[in-house]
Amino acid sequence: MMSLDLHPIFRNNRDIELALRQFLFRANHAGEPVVEIIPGKGSGRLKARVLAFLDQKHIRRLYVRREVDSGNTGRILVYFQ
Repeated sequence: MMSLDLHPIFRNNRDIELALRQFLFRANHAGEPVVEIIPGKGSGRLKARVLAFLDQKHIRRLYVRREVDSGNTGRILVYFQ
């Protein structure tokens, strides 16, 4: 399973969106069934930013569903199949 940890770039919105976009396209192209994005637990702002990014119409077309991991709220799973 591919994984993207956003801790190193959490302060820069442009870097976050670029990293997310590249990661999702790469995972989709590679045929990954599921990937994880790790915004961390923290205050929840980064997670909200990631979820808002994933809910954009043009990004939503890339994947089937997304969910916050029930066992670890600092992890978002994105399913492609």
